[in-house]
Amino acid sequence: MSRIDEIISSLCPDGIEYRSIRDIAAIKNGKDYKGLGEGKVPVYGSGGPMDKFVDSASHVGPTVLLPRKGSVSNIFYVDGPIWNVDTVFYTEIDESKMLPRFFYHVMLNEHIENLATGSAARPSLTQSALYKVLIPVPPLEVQSEIVRMLDAFAELEAELEAELEARKAQYAHYRDELLSRESLEQMAGSEVALCKVGELFEFKNGINKNKEFFGRGVPIVNYVDVYKRNAITRDCLKGLVDANEAERNRYDVKRGDVFFTRTSETQEEVGIASVALEDVPEGVFSGFVLRGRPKDNRLLPEYCAYCFSSFSVRSQIVRYSSFTTRALTNGKSLSKVEIPLPPLHVQQQVADILDRFDALTTSLADGLPAEIEARRKQYEYYRDKLLDFPRKEA
Repeated sequence: MSRIDEIISSLCPDGIEYRSIRDIAAIKNGKDYKGLGEGKVPVYGSGGPMDKFVDSASHVGPTVLLPRKGSVSNIFYVDGPIWNVDTVFYTEIDESKMLPRFFYHVMLNEHIENLATGSAARPSLTQSALYKVLIPVPPLEVQSEIVRMLDAFAELEAELEAELEARKAQYAHYRDELLSRESLEQMAGSEVALCKVGELFEFKNGINKNKEFFGRGVPIVNYVDVYKRNAITRDCLKGLVDANEAERNRYDVKRGDVFFTRTSETQEEVGIASVALEDVPEGVFSGFVLRGRPKDNRLLPEYCAYCFSSFSVRSQIVRYSSFTTRALTNGKSLSKVEIPLPPLHVQQQVADILDRFDALTTSLADGLPAEIEARRKQYEYYRDKLLDFPRKEA
């Protein structure tokens, strides 16, 4: 950091100028990729690469992708041809003023998710709001040195994340093997039946409220809560909504309820499931998710949390979903899905085994996830320090 201080003192003795993003980069909309041919150009949405490759590029060369709606805290740096859909912006950066990689680190430091509008379930960002953000514009020599330092932290984190992803893939393979009908029959010592989801659950759409009702009131199960975790407890719910007594009774959340994301950018990500492991007193669920309420006690919630994540079940959910401008699912489609239904003691045994295995890959208390979290905090600490420049007086 002393070298950076020396450069700033030499080249910018009066401080660093802060300028609006409008002066640094053009923010461009994305487009639907339907109609394009298969190719080698990756398609990006607000969640990142979408496991889709096309034959045309919306942008070639280094760019920083900024979220438009959905996952509004996600920012990506891409060096190469890409196609971006309408949930994410790409940027054309004036490299005479700012290095694209420096722009990436700066935007991570701006916490642009705080500028989001719309509902808590589907927040969005606009070009006009982003263009108003003021960012530091130090000399390119300073930018280059800061990029070098911050990239060193980011590269270490990336290496650890790659190792963790390999372990998660190993876990997914083991989970799918354990949840196969053959394995369950071995554990049960008898035949295990396949049962249609429609025979086990009753489906209901969630509550829809205008944005002024969010931020106060009772807990709400949002799209992100379901998408990011396979199990829901009261403590993990951060969203609040103002709901009256009739709405709380109509859209209540009880142990054993299975929630599904109703829509997604791709069919591969539609119908992601998360199971309530406990009652959520006065809690409700969002209109962006679908609730499946058990008709009886044949299913253990802890078993459901893993069963609906297995490859065989996910494949059926995707197959029965529809796709127009977005992938969609509903109770009628999900009712066709078949899941294995072993005895309750086998369901408990499966859940216990997978709980232990899952802890090795997802717990922040030990192992690789804890080390990744430590490196991320270290990166964020130095990013905050390195990008905190003395401002040049207007």
